[in-house]
Amino acid sequence: MAARFLERPATREVIRHLPSESFRWLEHDYPSEIARWNYHPEYELHLIRHGTGSYIIGDQVGPFGPGQVALIGPGVPHDWMSDLQTDEVVYNRDVVLQFTGEWFERCASTLPELNPVRALLESSGRGIIFTGSTAARAAAELELIGTAQGARKVSYVFAVLATLAEAPVDEKAFVAREWFSTAGQGDGRLAVEAGLAYIFDNLSTRIRMSDAARLAHMSEPTFSKYFKKSSGLTFSAMVKKLRIANACRLLAQTDDSIASVSLGVGYSNLANFNRQFHTEVGMTPSRYRRLDTAERPAGQTPSLDLKTQRPPSVLESTAGIPV
Repeated sequence: MAARFLERPATREVIRHLPSESFRWLEHDYPSEIARWNYHPEYELHLIRHGTGSYIIGDQVGPFGPGQVALIGPGVPHDWMSDLQTDEVVYNRDVVLQFTGEWFERCASTLPELNPVRALLESSGRGIIFTGSTAARAAAELELIGTAQGARKVSYVFAVLATLAEAPVDEKAFVAREWFSTAGQGDGRLAVEAGLAYIFDNLSTRIRMSDAARLAHMSEPTFSKYFKKSSGLTFSAMVKKLRIANACRLLAQTDDSIASVSLGVGYSNLANFNRQFHTEVGMTPSRYRRLDTAERPAGQTPSLDLKTQRPPSVLESTAGIPV
């Protein structure tokens, strides 16, 4: 079965900065106590070494695979959720680099050569995923940070930031919708965060918009208005989209029966699941399972070909959201 989904709500992570360090570099397994849906005021560079699954960055859901490198701006909720078998652990899955904006600005105030990096960081409020040769080079530099000491360690931090700042347009993609980076903590952002958290936490059970609205501390009409305006989808359409996307992943990556997949994504009626799946994907679940990966409809199940531009996320494939 697919791995756990988002915990509710996004947790503010408190990152301890040691006096002897200008930044924080770490690696960790999955599952891990620190691998959860969270946000923090630091910038974060995140490398996936191993495994496949789904990320959530801001208001968007999409696929990840080995070698994916992402830049997450301050305050942007994020998580990477691997598809695991029971009791499976992906050891040393993640490499993470975190640093404060204040530290970078102190450096940039005396090093004008860092201006291109400042522009990169200023654009990170939507999250950025890097691919191709940029991701490969950045991944290697992130690994080197963990092996170096002293001034050389710092040099690799600036090296990876320079690599990302120099990325060609076809090797980087903004993730969250543009409204997300300017929405602050407004009602639209709150509605989407609360709604997505609730949906993911209850994807295999009955979902009520009233419960999501209560989490957002809104009336149902107010929640519905802000959720649709900010995400581009009605709440019910989002539920259907995420359930069918999850079903596609389970059909492609497990041997579970179609009836089991139906129950696992929240459909108690198999006939209704088959109808909804056909409407969304254009074919039956059994036919979808028989297709080779290259034949499966784009935008319905995560493509892990990280050498190409990422496919539309769950939100984009329906709403036509530009990236």
